[in-house]
Amino acid sequence: MKNIVVLISGNGSNLQAIIDACKQKKISGTIRAVFSNKAGAFGLERAREAGIAAHALEASQFVSREAFDRELVQEIDAYAPDVVVLAGYMRILSPAFVAHYAGRLLNIHPSLLPKYPGLHTHRQVLENGDEEHGTSVHFVTDELDGGPVILQAKVPVFEGDSEEDVTARVQTQEHAIYPLVVGWFVDGRLGMRDGAAWLDDVLLPPQGHAAEE
Repeated sequence: MKNIVVLISGNGSNLQAIIDACKQKKISGTIRAVFSNKAGAFGLERAREAGIAAHALEASQFVSREAFDRELVQEIDAYAPDVVVLAGYMRILSPAFVAHYAGRLLNIHPSLLPKYPGLHTHRQVLENGDEEHGTSVHFVTDELDGGPVILQAKVPVFEGDSEEDVTARVQTQEHAIYPLVVGWFVDGRLGMRDGAAWLDDVLLPPQGHAAEE
């Protein structure tokens, strides 16, 4: 069984989807630990309820981002992770952290990358009148939300939608595709080579795997 470590900052709904997929044996791995940069994150409670080690590491305890990330690396590595999964982790990672986990660091971002990297994606979609939105699972590199895309899911945006409407629609898709990608990785089907994502030894296109094609 492969070891999974998950990093969160808040509610942890994607964490819950991965916990459930592990329980249902859809992922051939075990979540060994969950880390949060916020001690009050509800996702830590989800971890404890599932019998998973839950840790909070707050920036105020450290003199710099690099010092924070060095400690985080040490604590994560105690669980010998095969993959580190960012599930709503809202800190910018230092280059040293990204390099340490290169090729085994996954993130989910609520937009159809490369559109709308960074924050407030749902608001931007509504302000720009987009008719389509979605979410992207990607490998993490030094470029913010810029690593190679593995899988995307699209959702429609309807006239009169609120941010909450769009958020709920996107999260439903996130909870489906993130466990799927984590499963691919722990099964050895997915990897990053030469700055690109590969699935079953096939180079994925810029938008990632297209399930319909």
